[in-house]
Amino acid sequence: MQAVKEKLHDMSAMRKAKADAKAEEKAEKDLAKARLEVAHEVRLAREAEAEMALHAAKAGEKVDKEMAKQHQPSADQL
Repeated sequence: MQAVKEKLHDMSAMRKAKADAKAEEKAEKDLAKARLEVAHEVRLAREAEAEMALHAAKAGEKVDKEMAKQHQPSADQL
């Protein structure tokens, strides 16, 4: 009878160990997934920032061109 009780106890301990290991694996997978999502969002933010800087530079060039046009005397003014 004692052997049966020990066997049941061992089986219960094994089930608990398996469940704990599975839960730990799931937690690690969830953490890895979250890190991947964060890295993706950071990449998108960097791309958007670079694109915004490019557009701002282009706008600055257009402003410079327009300012240069305004300061040049035309043939009518001469």
